Amino acid sequence: MIPLYAQEHDYSKYNILAVDDIPLNLLLVQKMLSRFNFRIRTAANGQQALDAVAAEKPDLILLDLMMPGIDGFEVIRRLRADAATADIQIVILSALNSNEDVVKGFSLGANDFIMKPIIMEKLLSCVVTQMQLVEAKKA
Repeated sequence: MIPLYAQEHDYSKYNILAVDDIPLNLLLVQKMLSRFNFRIRTAANGQQALDAVAAEKPDLILLDLMMPGIDGFEVIRRLRADAATADIQIVILSALNSNEDVVKGFSLGANDFIMKPIIMEKLLSCVVTQMQLVEAKKA
């Protein structure tokens, strides 16, 4: 069932970057959100994510933590350290769910944390909330 709040808006103006080293996870996020016309780009690792952000600043990053090379924690650290990217909304999507991981993610500057496996309604609600925050910042 598609929530009413998701049916009533045009989300095609929002640019989302999904970052995960597992292609199936990226496909799942794309399928969940493309139904609502979000513009979704993907990156398979932390370096690709940083390169994608440099090429076109997204409104929101959906970020896995466990990736080879530059992990999600380091991606957050680098984005928050750069004035040009410090304000990007970041939602962690991760199987890491210990209290330490959640606290570390938030302390580095994540805006929200969704544990895998991803539930579509939870993801959609979180993304819509983040987009409302993006709009509030612009106003």
